Amino acid sequence: MKATEHTVAGVDVGGTKKGFHAIALTDARVVATLTTRRAEDVVGWCRRQGVSAVGIDAPCQWSLTGRARACERELAGLGISAFCTPRQDIGEVHPFYRWMVNGAELFRLLVPHYRLYDGRAPVVGSLCFETFPQAIACRLAGETLLAKHKRVDRRRLLERAGISSNGLTSIDEIDAALCALAARHVLADSFHAYGDAAEGFILVPSCREAPSHLKRYNSVMSDQ
Repeated sequence: MKATEHTVAGVDVGGTKKGFHAIALTDARVVATLTTRRAEDVVGWCRRQGVSAVGIDAPCQWSLTGRARACERELAGLGISAFCTPRQDIGEVHPFYRWMVNGAELFRLLVPHYRLYDGRAPVVGSLCFETFPQAIACRLAGETLLAKHKRVDRRRLLERAGISSNGLTSIDEIDAALCALAARHVLADSFHAYGDAAEGFILVPSCREAPSHLKRYNSVMSDQ
């Protein structure tokens, strides 16, 4: 494996029936996929794939106040709306938030192996973090996108990053691939963090420009 190559993963988190969809990328290649209802399966899969960073579409922390977390308020200020995360006592009993409970369990199981991003720099070692596909897409596009066009827009953005979406058969896998792409940006130190350590950060690419190794990959592909 070249020094610039890392295996990263993205995870789309659903409720009890949908479970978890995960995509692993090495450079710009989809190298593995996973669909499971068990958080522990995702952890074992990430470790077997040699994943360096895991981006997860679910809250990494519960709200401390019952109000929207700082990361959610900051994104809303940019015109990017997200579900507000409740306090833990509310989230764990309300059926709507079951996907957040699943996400919290995944983070709990990952943290012994992948440090949760807490604002410290530089980013070193194995890492997990919260991200959000709509925010990723808007940052990569350089404009606010309409969520109703997400299937088309997000596939287009993956393709522009050199990642083939042909084998991605659902919006869950597309979103997982976007989360993995965000992980590549994080490892390349090309990301922006919204929020705070108390209630969690949401990490997204810092701009529409791809990390340098993505540019090199796309340059090679364009010559073929």
